[in-house]
Amino acid sequence: QVLLVESGGGLVQAGGSLRLSCAASGPTFTHYNMGWFRQAPGKERELVVAISKAGLRTYYADSVKGRCAISRANAENTVYLQMNSLKPEDTAVYYCAAQSRASAFTQFSQITEYAYWGQGTQVTVSS
Repeated sequence: QVLLVESGGGLVQAGGSLRLSCAASGPTFTHYNMGWFRQAPGKERELVVAISKAGLRTYYADSVKGRCAISRANAENTVYLQMNSLKPEDTAVYYCAAQSRASAFTQFSQITEYAYWGQGTQVTVSS
């Protein structure tokens, strides 16, 4: 029902910035809580940030607090992840994901609550 396409990844130097975009298909984008995950080689996929349906509530992992910001433009069916002061440990494939329509935002930390996933975009931060 929901197709997600990420873009904006790339190679940056430590301290640089990137803005990742996630474009969603369909007219019901506002029904879905959204999240950004990342997965580095040899590591489990982890939640980075999440945002509620109307954008009124957000979550930031401790590892990115103060450096990243999630936002959504519902009229454009797009969610963004602005990343600043990037570190080599931020290197990973970043995935956009949408919760099941019935999921409550309070379940944002449960990866099993995310029903739709994008293909991922690579972020590489050089030291």
